[in-house]
Amino acid sequence: MSARKRGAWFFAAFAVVALVLAGVVSYFADGDPDGLDHVTTRGCTEVAGQLQGACPAAHAEDHALADSPLADYAVGGDDGLTGLAGVLGVLATLVVSGGLFWLLRTRSRSGRDGSPGP
Repeated sequence: MSARKRGAWFFAAFAVVALVLAGVVSYFADGDPDGLDHVTTRGCTEVAGQLQGACPAAHAEDHALADSPLADYAVGGDDGLTGLAGVLGVLATLVVSGGLFWLLRTRSRSGRDGSPGP
């Protein structure tokens, strides 16, 4: 098997494993992770839905893309579509990285300047 075919098989296997993991394992992820929230809200109390006190989270605002279709690891805010959001994220990453690798790949010397390759 040529190196090119091995590379294609490796990429295909990598893509399948990444898509399966994104689609299946995403459903087991916690929709409300609290580690960072706990640390950033230390020193504040919540009064009527607002944080008051001296903590980093007291001055937090929503991200500019908080209303985007894939915000909060879900599609359109539906927590039941977490796996789909993971699959879409993996596909987007594979397309962008594959495109960059294709653009930046080193090509053989033969054919570029008419001289034979190494």
